[in-house]
Amino acid sequence: MAQVLAFEKQPEIHPLHNLEAEQSLLGALMLNNQAFEAVNEFLKPEHFSHPLHKTIYETISRLINRTQVADPITLKPMLETDPLMQEAGGIGYLVDLAAGVSSTVSVRDYGQMIHELYLRRSLVSIGDGIVREAHELKSEGSAMEKIEDAEKQLYDLASSGDTTRGAVPFKTALTEAVKMAEIAYRRETPIVGVTSGLLDIDKMLGGLHPSDLLIVAGRPSMGKTVLGTNIAFNAAKAFLDNAKEGANVAFFSLEMSAEQLATRILSTQSRISSDRIRRGEIKAEEFPNLVSASRDIENLGLFIDDTPALTVTALRNRARRLQRQHGIGLVIVDYLQLLEGSGKSRSSDNRVQEISDISRGLKALAKELNIPVIALSQLSRAVEQREDKRPQLSDLRESGSIEQDADVVMFIYRDEYYEARKEPPVGTDKHLEWQQRMSKVQNQAEIIVAKQRHGPVGTVKLFFDGKHTKFGNLQ
Repeated sequence: MAQVLAFEKQPEIHPLHNLEAEQSLLGALMLNNQAFEAVNEFLKPEHFSHPLHKTIYETISRLINRTQVADPITLKPMLETDPLMQEAGGIGYLVDLAAGVSSTVSVRDYGQMIHELYLRRSLVSIGDGIVREAHELKSEGSAMEKIEDAEKQLYDLASSGDTTRGAVPFKTALTEAVKMAEIAYRRETPIVGVTSGLLDIDKMLGGLHPSDLLIVAGRPSMGKTVLGTNIAFNAAKAFLDNAKEGANVAFFSLEMSAEQLATRILSTQSRISSDRIRRGEIKAEEFPNLVSASRDIENLGLFIDDTPALTVTALRNRARRLQRQHGIGLVIVDYLQLLEGSGKSRSSDNRVQEISDISRGLKALAKELNIPVIALSQLSRAVEQREDKRPQLSDLRESGSIEQDADVVMFIYRDEYYEARKEPPVGTDKHLEWQQRMSKVQNQAEIIVAKQRHGPVGTVKLFFDGKHTKFGNLQ
């Protein structure tokens, strides 16, 4: 075995490095270049604790990736001028590495050991950084921002620690696809993933699919927040009842408070208008119904975060934490344009780019946690300039990347909203005609599925009860 290199003294009780493992792995790679395939996907030069070993591994990687032989002879001209190599004994150190290796060395096991120690050293480094930042009272950023930054570092480190990730054989992917089809076949409704609680939407979409980003867009007063809260409640209630089609839900409300959202849900379940609940105008005979409704839904797995002006990075950190702690299976964001990008400036010049970053961040979150993410979105005023005010994909506000990143784009349109604003004088023939038109569109809403990556597009009609803030099945 080659000589043990001098190493900078560490403060840990148990040294977080294993030079013998690093030497054995490098020697094994020089003897058998094909063994590189066992570690090249997860083991990087920076994972080695000694600078010389980082350089040797990086050089071996470069040669093998060029389909060239990597052994002491081919490595010599590339490393002989390196001061650390000269200090270790030059070409003799490489020869010793290769000569001191047993043919039974498990390259992957040594690679995982080196990687594990790297993770532990990184963990110590992050911890030291947290302590240092906590003591820097004059540094920029609040304590909460520092916590979120530390959380992101820890999550990134945890993600880099997955040494099993890689390409999936088609047979494995095919087996998972058949399993999903079987689950949908055995259910009473053709749903894969999470139910919206609305039969026609579930039929059109096949449920809310894992890793999908769904955009629900509409003009103000169309009912975006109502639909979002209804889907959140329906999914959480389904999970509470049988855990087959529903999911625990994280609802990020950047516009309304948690209490306001809870009031809306309570109104829907108690059939008492949210306006009357808010004002306390509840009749004595209605109060028992209100209490009963609150008891029925108090154990829902619905988690509301009403922190204003969240950045997309902070939202992703909080969603990861909620999944880890409560196993959430659905994220809803109300609404996309109120999120902030990772950058600090929000000038009109870079707002389009910021929205692009936000939509990409939400799509990445859906894939990362393997759950559906629903983002409510505003539409541009261009809708109001047309005679037919049904939204189109080009109406998505501020960025075409929303359409590009989304797996599903749905628009909410209520003809009743526009027709109500055309009321002619009472007692005229036109008023009678208007009443007839209103009777045809009253309490109706259209959900226009304008894009669906996995299925057809089309329009679904729903029942809309504005008084009790509820969307329901039209039939």
